[in-house]
Amino acid sequence: MKASLRKIHNARNGPKEGLQTTKQLAKGGKLENVEISNDNIKAFDPFARKYGIKYSLEKDNSETPPKWLVFFQSKDTATMTAAFKEFSAKMMTKDKSRPSVKDAMTRIKEIVQNVVRDKTRHKTHGEHER
Repeated sequence: MKASLRKIHNARNGPKEGLQTTKQLAKGGKLENVEISNDNIKAFDPFARKYGIKYSLEKDNSETPPKWLVFFQSKDTATMTAAFKEFSAKMMTKDKSRPSVKDAMTRIKEIVQNVVRDKTRHKTHGEHER
């Protein structure tokens, strides 16, 4: 019973993967960093978790506009290389020419407003069409 409780305790308090604070990462050893754009911050998380990379995000306000730095740590350089390669491939193949849903809806709305309606009414009270 004590062994299973110790295992659960170590799993909770032990090293985790994914987003962490910079202080937690610094305890583990050597850190490396990469500059990343604001658009790609959340897109990197699934790749980091898949490859077991620990990372931390820091905002550098010394420049205008501010830039984001990703400090990361991994078991070996091969996993980091694979994760960044897959992440960059995913970002490059993302189809930029696809219109957004909001743009498509406004375009359809304009088309519907410009449709000419037939305002003549046909009254056929009591008559049945044959």
